Amino acid sequence: MRVLLVLSGCGYLDGSEIHESVLAMAALDRARASVTIAAPRRELTVIDHSTGAPSGEHRNVFAEAARIARGKLVDLATCDAADFDALVMPGGYGAAKHLCDFESQGAKARVEPALGALLLAMHRAKKPIGAICISPAIVAAVMRDQKIRARLTLGNDPTMAKILGDMGQESVDCAVDECVVDADQRIVSTPAYMYDARIADVAVGIERMVAALASMLRPQRVSS
Repeated sequence: MRVLLVLSGCGYLDGSEIHESVLAMAALDRARASVTIAAPRRELTVIDHSTGAPSGEHRNVFAEAARIARGKLVDLATCDAADFDALVMPGGYGAAKHLCDFESQGAKARVEPALGALLLAMHRAKKPIGAICISPAIVAAVMRDQKIRARLTLGNDPTMAKILGDMGQESVDCAVDECVVDADQRIVSTPAYMYDARIADVAVGIERMVAALASMLRPQRVSS
């Protein structure tokens, strides 16, 4: 399966959550997927991860994502849904800041235009979408605008559940080592670091998400 992995920088406070990104890459590799990594080209305000405060620096999302991708990535704006079988998004605050504006706008969030168009094209082509941690909020915003109700998880936080509900989505409580499968909409989500979790448990949830995505692409056996 040809998978597009969309990153939003490097580091959970201002970009992609590194553990989630690497665990997703490893799980996809074990599933024998061919992975293309993409990120948008836009500026970001850097957060010092040792203090949690802005550092005063300004960097580029694409350049920061290249740290995780080991330099092998493409501009999100150049990606075409026809070239991929599935799309996966790790979380991290970058997903809520740079891939959409969920951090500031909540239920009224808008998605980065290139990503929004890509997600919509993937969904219309019935190609599965995997969303980790906070990134189901991105999917929720796209589905909201199409008046489609999807089953998604942001863990078990009542505030997050209400926001998903306000976006017209069904919020499903989910343990960190599990995933939620919406077979009708072909969307799989797992909460990962929406919990203060052990990395081993986060890994299991992501592994199950990838397995669910792969099963959606596997030819179905027809009984005679």
